[in-house]
Amino acid sequence: MTIVDAHHHVWDLSVRDQDWIRGPELQPLRRNFGVGDLAPEARAAGVGRTVLVQTITVPEETPEFLALAAEHELIAGVVGWTDLTRPDITDELSRLRELPGGRYLKGIRHQVQGEADPKWLLRADVRRGLAAVAEAGLVYDLVVLPHQLPACVEAAADLPGLTFVLDHSGKPPIASGAREPWTRDVRALAALPNTVCKLSGLVTEADLADWTVTDLRPYADAVLEAFGPGRLMFGSDWPVCTLAATYAEVLDAAAELTAALSGAERTQVFEGTAAGVYGL
Repeated sequence: MTIVDAHHHVWDLSVRDQDWIRGPELQPLRRNFGVGDLAPEARAAGVGRTVLVQTITVPEETPEFLALAAEHELIAGVVGWTDLTRPDITDELSRLRELPGGRYLKGIRHQVQGEADPKWLLRADVRRGLAAVAEAGLVYDLVVLPHQLPACVEAAADLPGLTFVLDHSGKPPIASGAREPWTRDVRALAALPNTVCKLSGLVTEADLADWTVTDLRPYADAVLEAFGPGRLMFGSDWPVCTLAATYAEVLDAAAELTAALSGAERTQVFEGTAAGVYGL
């Protein structure tokens, strides 16, 4: 098995600011993180392919990420950003795929977690953009907070031809220990066949300084039960994960959380699901 890391980021602060990196807790992220930093850690952990995911909502980032994918063998796919509400969204998606590295564009993501409207995904202009993503043969990554999950369920039910990928397991409230209504809403989303989930981002939803695999287990078990290994994929969320753990520690935690699965099921979580969903 060659592990696929289905979720990581890169950024260069000399190119543009990452305006979400604010406050003392996030200060360790206020530096450059490039493919050259990730590659040795990934390869040491047995990771052979990755999916590079957008971080900010500026149109320049996606072409840059596509060019990086064309340059670096490690990056097998890109989940980029474009304004879903633009009138020419269909043409814009076509343009992105014609750029250098355009064949690596596998999906689109928007920072829905930052939208004040919990039903942002259900707006008519957004729905039109999501339909265009589906028509283009791309998937849509959901980065949402738990209270936005009901809108995800409704959007996925309304667009059965679009695969929705839930990033970071829907950001469960691990630090507080609460499980509801997150568990209920995750199960509702998983009941739809066009949904997939990432086993990613859990360490930074826990107590950053004092998390354990035991803290993560109820939430990992919940998504495993809801989606099954065939619709669950591993992601490191590097470098954000470094606030709480090293790259190797994140992978080790995921391995421990899935240790009860069969060998074939673990291959699905760590390789097969991502390869199939993103067409790597």
